[in-house]
Amino acid sequence: MFEKVLGLPVHVLVVHAVVVFVPLLVLLALAYIALPRFRSRLDWAVAILAVVAPITAFVATQSGDALQARQIARGFSGEILDKINDHGSYGEMLFALTLGLALAVILLLVATSGHPRAPKLPRWVPPVLSVVVVGLGVAALIYVWLTGHSGSEMVWGNTFE
Repeated sequence: MFEKVLGLPVHVLVVHAVVVFVPLLVLLALAYIALPRFRSRLDWAVAILAVVAPITAFVATQSGDALQARQIARGFSGEILDKINDHGSYGEMLFALTLGLALAVILLLVATSGHPRAPKLPRWVPPVLSVVVVGLGVAALIYVWLTGHSGSEMVWGNTFE
């Protein structure tokens, strides 16, 4: 399921979605926190990204595992396999961070919604969730870079030097 689409590895295609959707989730979540008067305009976009970003990260990790298994079956070993394993570790951490970020963002959306069905929470909850969102957002951006950089180094190496 996560191996090929139109003859290309799924991983090669979906990683670009991760590189777009995770930073976009972080950016809009930060805007949601920093610009309370625009929350009613941002809430649906933030909610949609809180669903889409972890899905793309999950598909990227699963398709990466499938690609790794295919490369091992083709005889990859040694240093390149170590680099693939490092890249995979970064990707797994990115998925975990993105999932945590998405959950924190959704909780923040509920806590600040003012909807009559939303539970009344203590006043300290939205600021604490905001700090959690910022922390997870920064960590997710770092891991987007680490994962993307390690993957592109494997593929492109010193091609452009």
